[in-house]
Amino acid sequence: MKKKIRLLIIVSVLGLLALSLIQGYLINNTYKLKKTAFISETRRSISRMDDLSPVLDTINDMWQDRFLNYVADFYAKQISKKQLLSSLKSYTDSINSLYIVTYQKELKKKNIEYNLKFNKIVNTIIIADSIGNNSDTIYNSKPKKGFHLLGDKFTIENGHKVSSSLWLTDHSFNREIDGELKSFVYNLQFETEDRMNIDGWKQIVLGRMTLLLAASIFIFLLVFGLLYYSIKNLITQKKIVDVKTDFVNNITHELKTPLSTLTLATKMLKVNHKDAISKNTQSIINTIERQNVRLQKLIDQVLNNSLGYQEIELRKEKVNATEYLHTIIDDFQLSLDSKSIQIDKNINVNQNIFIDKFYFTTAILNILENAVKYGKENLKIIVKANDSKDFKVSISDNGIGIPKKELKFLFDKFYRVGNKEIHNVKGLGLGLYYTNQIVRAHHGTIEVNSELTKGTTFTITIPL
Repeated sequence: MKKKIRLLIIVSVLGLLALSLIQGYLINNTYKLKKTAFISETRRSISRMDDLSPVLDTINDMWQDRFLNYVADFYAKQISKKQLLSSLKSYTDSINSLYIVTYQKELKKKNIEYNLKFNKIVNTIIIADSIGNNSDTIYNSKPKKGFHLLGDKFTIENGHKVSSSLWLTDHSFNREIDGELKSFVYNLQFETEDRMNIDGWKQIVLGRMTLLLAASIFIFLLVFGLLYYSIKNLITQKKIVDVKTDFVNNITHELKTPLSTLTLATKMLKVNHKDAISKNTQSIINTIERQNVRLQKLIDQVLNNSLGYQEIELRKEKVNATEYLHTIIDDFQLSLDSKSIQIDKNINVNQNIFIDKFYFTTAILNILENAVKYGKENLKIIVKANDSKDFKVSISDNGIGIPKKELKFLFDKFYRVGNKEIHNVKGLGLGLYYTNQIVRAHHGTIEVNSELTKGTTFTITIPL
């Protein structure tokens, strides 16, 4: 039993861990979905803000016009790549404060309640001649992490991409070179990327999961509490059962000593004072002897029925099933006081069986005694046996029957059927429990079918 409880605790803990892992996995997936939904929602709310805001659009036109002039100077070989990028950076830095303030004002108009930062970075700047040849890469972000153009400064890792845009244009301009005015045409490829950074976005996402997290924690604590309570109760019940079993065993053993003395005393009275005692005294002694024998049988029954099927030690032997069953039934019929009880036998067994005769006889007699105890007038008992597949014995009677709702409890220890018609029948409710344990010890099964007022059939099946 201790091993079973230990195994139950281990399995329960493993089940709780598995449930926790599954719950953690689902919460993590939910967190990822909530994060994606939140980022997408924010991305949609600020997309194309530069184009839809007249002030931001004006600022963008300012730096774009200035940048085209810088590119023209570079194309005319009046400045270098480094000077081009430096000039662009210097100019955007000068208008960046205005850009950030304006952008934040536009965010407030959209009722965005959390702190959001935005920037625009340059990924690619490529210049080519008018026919698309002799391209010159001014800047390429592939070996780097992007060139900050406008907006708040934050790292690539801390931001989320909003959108990307590709500006393709051909531009013509005039420049005076060596006192001569020359016309130039070039193609520009300018790729930018808009990114955003949301302060405390993790807390915002977790805040949207508050109800889910609270429910998950509550369910986990509830399951853990129920598991702990169940295991604690199981261990407590086990201790109580052990105490009861020890008490029953001890008290029955203690009772057997004075009963044995009483048995010896009554026998001595009957033998040594046989002629001296009156008939009335003899009757009293006989009554004491009968009740003493009955009490000893009850104590033996309690002792024997405290054993489970795992604890019953069988001494199996080869038995001629036909002779064995005839002997049991004939002896039982001789012990009956009433001659109105009829027992019919239909035994058709050709093989020998391997059983413990002492225990198996007890099981058969318990069922027969129950049939008589809970029978009625003109009781008829039918005993059938065959070995068509397994060794099978069925004992049927035409007694008062058992309610169907009681059948599933019939083999429980100390259980007695709550039938008003049999409330005067005495017993401990151990006979059928012990019978079931004996059959299970033989690796067999016992089944019962019954119908009120029509009778009951017990069927024992033992593998050959």
